[in-house]
Amino acid sequence: MKFPRHAGLGPRQAHADLPDGTFEREFGERGFYGRASHVLHTHPPTGWDTIEGPLRPRAFDLSIVPNGGGPFQAPLVLHNGHCQIRMWRTRGVLDHLARNADGCQLLFVHAGSGRLFCDFGCLPFSEGDYLVLPRSTTFRTECDGEACFLLVESTACELDLPDRGLLGHHALFDPALMVVPALDDTYEAQKDTGPRRVIVKRRDRLSVVTYPFNPLDTVGWQGDLVPVRINWRDLRPVTSHRYHLPPSVHTTFVADRFVVCTFCPRPVETDPGALKLPFFHSNNDYDEVLFYHAGDFLSRDGIGPGMLTLHPAGLPHGPHPKALRAAASNTRKQTDEVAVMVDTLDPLEVGAAALTWERADYADSWKDGP
Repeated sequence: MKFPRHAGLGPRQAHADLPDGTFEREFGERGFYGRASHVLHTHPPTGWDTIEGPLRPRAFDLSIVPNGGGPFQAPLVLHNGHCQIRMWRTRGVLDHLARNADGCQLLFVHAGSGRLFCDFGCLPFSEGDYLVLPRSTTFRTECDGEACFLLVESTACELDLPDRGLLGHHALFDPALMVVPALDDTYEAQKDTGPRRVIVKRRDRLSVVTYPFNPLDTVGWQGDLVPVRINWRDLRPVTSHRYHLPPSVHTTFVADRFVVCTFCPRPVETDPGALKLPFFHSNNDYDEVLFYHAGDFLSRDGIGPGMLTLHPAGLPHGPHPKALRAAASNTRKQTDEVAVMVDTLDPLEVGAAALTWERADYADSWKDGP
């Protein structure tokens, strides 16, 4: 059994009943799963004046990433040895097949709709869908006009569902909601048409395999290693009216070296003493990435759909100063935001192309101004 010690001013219950004029910071390990202490400050922990050196919060406007190429030609935004994050904007029919032999591929549909054809059949998709493709799945897309995907690759292991613990395995979303590809008439109709080139990514290098026929010619399959689809609207977030829960309760998928969480619209805490905004925290083991999909983001200012932020380990983070000040007069009863969070154990590097879309003034926006 572990239990905390206590010194000085402050409540014994985390994230509630803070003394006026104080700011709580969670100092934790293993994301929000490990040991933690809560430090009470008299100034916002993000109220720096200047930051010198490479360590700083960063923001990228991915809404202006141009169309072009297949998923492996999409610009690399962030990466480490176990995770790659790309932004892929495409239109119409992909002129080749794709196969990621480096890792499991997660596609989050930021915009658009269409069909994904793969070894297992046809999987229709639309805005807000997660598509999880096991390593080396051969696939192509047919989009109804333009579509935009956030791509997250796990090179260490497959993506899995989180342990629901005391909540039970039907919480957050029932796994029965996950949809698998169908061998239907739509799949049959594509067998004699479409590309016969397969672009394979292995060790971050591309090879092209050419077939004299369409390799997506499946007539049957059985097993439990198969692509799946689930939409953020299927998720039922865990909430508490008396306590602001940590981001870990919104975990959607887990890999060996990172987690994927989904923030959906949910009720705002109603207890007078409970925090109404995400608490300041020093996530000492993880880099934190947030991709903003839709809505009005409660804890941020100047951030809109299609933008992505990186808050690296080593710097505290939490509500934006303007959001913090606005919270005192905020009467909303529910959040209006949809965002995808990727927390990685290994430090993330910024891709060269992503520098084109960086908001260079983002670190300055955290100054604790009037």
